Amino acid sequence: MTELAERPAHPAVGQPLPHESAALHATGAAAYTDDLAARRHDALTAWPVQSEQAHALVSLDVRDALAVPGVVRVLTAAEVPGVNDAGAKGDEPLFPSEAMFHGHALAWVLAETTESARLGAAAVRVASEPLPSIMTAAEAIEAGSFQGIPRTIRRGDPEGALAAAPHVFEGTTLIGGQEHFYLETHASLAHVDSEGQVFVECSTQHPTEAQHVVAHVLGVPSNRVTVQSLRMGGGFGGKEVQPHGFAAVAALGATLTGRPVRVRLTRTQDLTMTGKRHPFHVEWRAGFDDDGRILALAATLTSDGGWCLDLSEPVTARALMHVDNAYWIPDVVVQGRIAKTNKTSQTAFRGFGGPQGMFVIEDILGRVAPILGVDAAALREHNFYVAGQTTPYGQPVRHAERLHEVWRRVRHESAFDERRARIVAFNAEHADTKRSLAITPVKFGISFTLTAYNQAGALVHVYQDGSVLINHGGTEMGQGLHTKMLQVAATALGVPLESVRFAPTRTDKVPNTSATAASSGADLNGGAVKHACEQIRDRMATVAGRMLGIDARDVRFSRGRVSGLGTTGPSVTFAEVVSAAHEQRVQLFAAGFYRTEGLHWDTEAMQGSPFKYFAYGAAACEVEVDGFTGTYRIRRVDIVHDVGDSLSPIVDLGQVEGGFVQGAGWLTLEDLRWDETEGPGRGRLLTRSASTYKLPSFSEMPEVFNVHFFERATEDGVVYGSKAVGEPPLMLAFSVREAIREAVAAFGPAGHSVELASPATPEAVFWAIEAARGTAATAGTVDAAAGRSDAPGRAGAADAERRLVPFDR
Repeated sequence: MTELAERPAHPAVGQPLPHESAALHATGAAAYTDDLAARRHDALTAWPVQSEQAHALVSLDVRDALAVPGVVRVLTAAEVPGVNDAGAKGDEPLFPSEAMFHGHALAWVLAETTESARLGAAAVRVASEPLPSIMTAAEAIEAGSFQGIPRTIRRGDPEGALAAAPHVFEGTTLIGGQEHFYLETHASLAHVDSEGQVFVECSTQHPTEAQHVVAHVLGVPSNRVTVQSLRMGGGFGGKEVQPHGFAAVAALGATLTGRPVRVRLTRTQDLTMTGKRHPFHVEWRAGFDDDGRILALAATLTSDGGWCLDLSEPVTARALMHVDNAYWIPDVVVQGRIAKTNKTSQTAFRGFGGPQGMFVIEDILGRVAPILGVDAAALREHNFYVAGQTTPYGQPVRHAERLHEVWRRVRHESAFDERRARIVAFNAEHADTKRSLAITPVKFGISFTLTAYNQAGALVHVYQDGSVLINHGGTEMGQGLHTKMLQVAATALGVPLESVRFAPTRTDKVPNTSATAASSGADLNGGAVKHACEQIRDRMATVAGRMLGIDARDVRFSRGRVSGLGTTGPSVTFAEVVSAAHEQRVQLFAAGFYRTEGLHWDTEAMQGSPFKYFAYGAAACEVEVDGFTGTYRIRRVDIVHDVGDSLSPIVDLGQVEGGFVQGAGWLTLEDLRWDETEGPGRGRLLTRSASTYKLPSFSEMPEVFNVHFFERATEDGVVYGSKAVGEPPLMLAFSVREAIREAVAAFGPAGHSVELASPATPEAVFWAIEAARGTAATAGTVDAAAGRSDAPGRAGAADAERRLVPFDR
């Protein structure tokens, strides 16, 4: 085992500890960015002037706004001393002359109060010249409206394999987006200190990029800008790049007025101005042999990127890398492209394109299993990766046996076969209520696909009294990263957890950080914290060796004491060694650094090994569906998930449970709607509040929720043998959708292929039930076992864009 993964005796990691801020969260005492603004009585409030058209050339007259009592200044493009752009690709003007979506911020009004700022924004006169707009990926495809660089992953001869396959199916799959709906909306607070430093408090997952954007807009070097992220009230990827324009607005306002400036979006502003999970439009063909083996897949994935690139290129690339999920596909070609539409710029969301890619193969398997006459669970297991196989992009699937073991454990612990037999009996007795139990796997790659992001830094201080302060480059959004870093530091130094404290993440302590994203926060920052602590410990070991009369190599740090090998012999306290080290002028602070080893990736060829490892999991979900309304309830969920050797089991348990529920929301409830009519409201987000956008809540929680971690799963080469747990659990929720699909199928004849919209809302489920019942009335037209049509045509729902086509070979 590598030194990075090895755990000492009595480690703090692995202990079931609560979140470090749990008490503060529960009592309302935890401070967030806008709470800091409330303490600054001299702070101005910024309010956006939003476009009321989806696409238009605009010009502004701000004179009336300046006459509103309390308005101090209106920020427009003319006020920008640097570059008027807030994006990484140079395509996101901070103050645009062309409105690109309904709700686009055209200018910002600064005022003494929120109400004055709101009234000032309403007083700005906006003259506009409407331009044609595109609202969906399908419209973009028809119009040829694309952006970014298209990518392709290819292996073998998929065209030849499809031509020779005994069973070939094709279809179009539409995948819905998702709103982040974090509890804390976007917020920034900026001020300029006496030395001219711009200091920005920002609710961001990526302080370094916020620093870069602010410096870019102000026209100053990065060393003049400091960004701090105290904590976030949720992020889920929505605060990876999207906050930085808001931070720049606050910083620009503070620079121009000499006063602190606060930006804090209302819920409606946040919903209408910020990006979502990317919707996808997917066209595919899949070939199978007579035994149900996948022979070939050809697919074109079109992501709806919205009005600018944002992170759409890496999101789409990760989707291509995850189309295989847990399945061996010998011959494959998947192409990815990005549609340009007049909607918010779609952005990172938990899973970062991986869920949409995995959706493709899971949807295909769920749709074709009945036509092939194969049980869906058996079809999935039949196609699992085995040792020695590689992904379509050329990475060996290491520990493929874990996938099989996880799958077997879920089937056993959920009593899968016995319960399925009971469900068959229940369905036979109930004409208008059906149950189903489905199981789905997860194989998710961990690392940033941009290799340069796989690095992290830390700064650790040991003070003369033996207390420890850690700084690291990761941000806390409720996921428990700081908790894990405290445990890592306590373990590496051999001190009690209560003697370690963390400082808020800020760019003048740890520079050039990567975003806290890609599920890699603990891997990267944990490696950096451990490295810093080990440097200090090794220096202290020399001092302790002299104090104890032993070789420094035999010194051990544990539970706040320093001793030699064995359980007997002299020992001293950690604080005593620290004091002696200080007297001897030994450095008691260190900068740590970590880079993920073993990664290589050719973006042009889309080949290589971009991931450090794969996280595996499986979930079995039982649902009950009402035939009159299409509503469903989750009766029971059983999960086994691979987190390696958990750094913090309670934190990881919460991540698995929360990820699963959020995934179920994306797949079954959360339905983003824009006005697609040609009227004056075209492009307006219709689901702009919690009253119109359905979020998962306690009523969607499984009645029985069993989550277990995969045992004996040390991941060598990762900090203390752990594995990432932020994103992979979200995809366990495919079991909910597949269970709903199979329950709907029970309303129709055997062999009926059920097609579900995404999200599979009760309305969509109801119409799928109606289609199943309609198929029952005309049963016999499809040979379910052979997957053939009696006549050239289509099997499935009536919607032509969503049909599954079995070809007669």
